[in-house]
Amino acid sequence: MIWNQVRKWWNPAKVSEEDWEARRVTLLARAPIPVFWLMGKTQSGKSSIVKFLTGAEQAEIGRGFRPQTRTSSLFDFPDPEEPIVRFLDTRGLGEAGYDPREDLAAFNDQAHVVIVTVRLVDQALEEVLKHLRVLRAARNTRPIVLAVTCLHDAYPGEQHPAPDPYPVDPLASGWPDSLNEDVRRLLVGHQQRFAGLVDRIVPVDLTRPEEGYAEVNFGGHRLEETLIDLLPVACRQSLAQLRDGLEVLRSDLERKAWPHILGASTLAASAAAVPVPWVDIPAVLAAQSHMVYRIGALYGQSPDRDLVLKLTTALGTRMLSRLALRAPLKAIPFVGMTANAALTFGYTYALGMACCWYFGKVRQGYVPSQEELNEVWSSQLAEATRRWRAERRLVPRDPAIE
Repeated sequence: MIWNQVRKWWNPAKVSEEDWEARRVTLLARAPIPVFWLMGKTQSGKSSIVKFLTGAEQAEIGRGFRPQTRTSSLFDFPDPEEPIVRFLDTRGLGEAGYDPREDLAAFNDQAHVVIVTVRLVDQALEEVLKHLRVLRAARNTRPIVLAVTCLHDAYPGEQHPAPDPYPVDPLASGWPDSLNEDVRRLLVGHQQRFAGLVDRIVPVDLTRPEEGYAEVNFGGHRLEETLIDLLPVACRQSLAQLRDGLEVLRSDLERKAWPHILGASTLAASAAAVPVPWVDIPAVLAAQSHMVYRIGALYGQSPDRDLVLKLTTALGTRMLSRLALRAPLKAIPFVGMTANAALTFGYTYALGMACCWYFGKVRQGYVPSQEELNEVWSSQLAEATRRWRAERRLVPRDPAIE
């Protein structure tokens, strides 16, 4: 019975675009995708934070925001098909006459963390504070981070202090006396102004290389660690994986493909965690086959069905047989679902990275053999296992993906 099902499912062509779209929408609703609600006046640094967290170019960010309400937009990174992280941008905050009720109705249940951006030297913040009070009252358990930006406005022409003097949580430890006197005074003023409305304050200065600062992402990693710490446990992995992957990848094409690989792996893992035996496998196959086509397009390739099957042969029978054998484990709450999610994440990640390697070789005029592909896939599977465990401590050791 099991092996007949495996042979029946192992055919990506059987999953139509219509079937996949219906499954994708359902999976996105379940996937642990972090959602950040950006609030702040124009030119307060919201786009710079998005660029730093995602590695996307400024132009990509500008084109990517899609209107959701009269004053707010949504940006799915890397795209709406398989997002890893979402940003809600409220443009009206700080403007006289802005009414937050429409945005609250649209976003209040979606956002995990609110990021309020304020320039260090900006003192005209009454409108921001007024609307932030409404937001806080609407859901007072949701974390709010105050990102104090453009620190260099207080010391024009000077470099940022080195080493970085800012504490991880100044609300708990206070501001060090070693800070520039003007900077410290302004930060203390913001702390008093936003008292009771924010959970963390993070000074940050994200600049362009041409602005001449030795550290262009000053405070960026402190902000990143703060956000990871405040996210729900299930959502932390996506942001942490994105950060680690973008730091180690060198090829521009790999950096562009990486978010798609992570997005597809997250969707496939969400499908594998469905608490009903057998229903996940077609959705997992669809997520993986769509990923292969998208990576191929990034590398200027148009893989046909035979090539997709060649690329997936390295993992197909092995992964599907394990999923099929383990499907009855889903009757055990948490244990079976978590194990299947870990297994599927690892196999999908390995497939994506092996595809990058394969298409990169083809661009150079060399067509790798199946044996070479299998070897690369195996090494990437080991890396996927390491990443899953490093970023998701709640997942137990799982020999099935080793």
